[in-house]
Amino acid sequence: MISDRLQKQLEFMIELDKMKNLYRQTYVLHEDRKENDAEHSWHLSLMAFMLAEYSSEPVDVTHVMKMVILHDVVEIDAGDTYCYDTEGYKSKAEREEKSAQRIFGLLPDDQRQEFYGLWREFEDCQTPDAKFAALLDRLQPLLLNYSKSGISWREHDISQKQVTDRNLAYFDSAPELGDVIKQVIEDAVKKGWLKS
Repeated sequence: MISDRLQKQLEFMIELDKMKNLYRQTYVLHEDRKENDAEHSWHLSLMAFMLAEYSSEPVDVTHVMKMVILHDVVEIDAGDTYCYDTEGYKSKAEREEKSAQRIFGLLPDDQRQEFYGLWREFEDCQTPDAKFAALLDRLQPLLLNYSKSGISWREHDISQKQVTDRNLAYFDSAPELGDVIKQVIEDAVKKGWLKS
C-alpha cells in the first residue's frame, strides 16, 4: 500500500507534467515552435551549475537549481505572463500566489513549506542565490531570442529600452554575464531586431 506521503508526492509530480504544455514567447532554436516551461526550467538548471563561477557572490548551486526548476510551476494555474506585458503584470503576483498555494499544497507539509519557500525566495529576489537565478532567467530567453534573429522581439515590436530595463537590475549579480546581455542588446539593435 502506498503511504499518504508518497501519494501526495506522486500527485505533485503528475501535476507538474502540465508544464510541458505551457508555452512561452521564446522559440527553441532548431524547430519552428516556442519552448515550454519544462524546457525553460531544465535549461536554467543546466546554466546554474555551469555558470555559477560567474556570480559576484558565492552561491549554493543546488539551491539555485532547485529555485529555477520550481520558479515557473505556478504558471500551471496562473499562465505565462509575457515579460513585456504591462497589463498582465498588474495581476501576475496575485494569480501566481494563488497558484503557489494550490500547487505546493499538494505536497506533504515539510515539502510544501520548502518548495513554497524556494519559489518565494526566487520571487522576492533578495538573496545572492535568488539574484543569480533571476539573472539566468533573463539570460536564457535573451540568448535564444538573439540566436533566432530576434524573432520574438520582432513579433512583439520590442524596444532596446524595454529589454535593457528588464535586465539592468540584475547585472551586478554576475557582471560578466551582464556584459553578455549588454552586448547582445547592442548587437540586436544594430541588426534591426530591437527598436532603438
